[in-house]
Amino acid sequence: MEVEQILHMNKGVGDTSYAMNSTVQNTIISLSKATTREAIVKTVCSTWTDSMGIADLGCSSGPNTLLVISDILDTVCATTRRLERPSPELKVYLNDLYTNDFNNIFASLPGFYRKRRQDRASETGRCFIFGAPGSFYGPLFPANSLHFVHSSSSLHWLSQVPAGLEEEGRVVNKGKIYISESSPGRVLEAYGRQFHNDFTVFLKSRSREMVKGGRMVLSLIGRDSSDPTTPQSCYQWELLAQALLSLASQGLIEEQKVDEFDVPYYAPFMGELKSAVEKEGSFVVEREEVCEIDWDGGDAAVGGTVVSRGERVARTVRAVVESLLESQFGSHVTDKVFQVYTQLVDQHLSHTSAKYINLIVTLVKHA
Repeated sequence: MEVEQILHMNKGVGDTSYAMNSTVQNTIISLSKATTREAIVKTVCSTWTDSMGIADLGCSSGPNTLLVISDILDTVCATTRRLERPSPELKVYLNDLYTNDFNNIFASLPGFYRKRRQDRASETGRCFIFGAPGSFYGPLFPANSLHFVHSSSSLHWLSQVPAGLEEEGRVVNKGKIYISESSPGRVLEAYGRQFHNDFTVFLKSRSREMVKGGRMVLSLIGRDSSDPTTPQSCYQWELLAQALLSLASQGLIEEQKVDEFDVPYYAPFMGELKSAVEKEGSFVVEREEVCEIDWDGGDAAVGGTVVSRGERVARTVRAVVESLLESQFGSHVTDKVFQVYTQLVDQHLSHTSAKYINLIVTLVKHA
């Protein structure tokens, strides 16, 4: 699976689009807002310059993208005003994979610029927004060009499906699409190793691109236990695997294709993040937080229509993983997959509370 060419959030503004089904991600952004603002204030105070580079990595598209950028710019401007300094020229880079819906973002920029000129003409410096397509698991920007980096709901996606999920040509995680309680130890090791390797490359790449004293605020789905098989970190994938197996039992898809399908995803433990940061050596952890989010984001409606919790969860997951499923099983079964998944999630939530664990860390470049 070529993740860079396949993975993207659902495009446009239709019923199954990411733009219309990203309440969970919006909640996560809100939870990290205070941390982001604090990091920007410290960065502006310690690395003030007349030209500031800002990057949002894994920006996706839809309302969340420019919401994040708007808040970052407001904080920069408020801080420089408090310091009685002129607002710097702001160069903002929006990054995601090549298949991201950048057209949706670019089409909304005229209104974004217009609103900022009308609302904050007296305090906002010149702002230039650029698209920066490509994987953040590698170089993206010139050396020493970034002062602040933000990433939300992105770093749990791996650069590739981990190697080592087969043994002598035999699938070792049969009937599963991610780590589960029944997964062999080598599956857990493969996923953990891939995350460590990817995150280390991410840190090395950003180290070259960021100025000394620059900061990153990274927010990603993780877990609050060292055990990667805990339900809170993997059970949503277990239910999706069950939905796929249900279709296989009906002859709608091949069971072998389910066995061969693994998601390029990993929910790390905070200790894994901190260990990777320490080993790479370019950054120091300044702040860390762990918080919980309901699977459905806590919103009872989608597009103004009240739907079941299972459907809200299914729409959120579909907006994120549909491209992966279509590449493996074809588009003709997608609706059926998520009909079954909705039922399974509703059953699960009828007798238990289900939460995502979100990790938030602030890193400061010191080397």
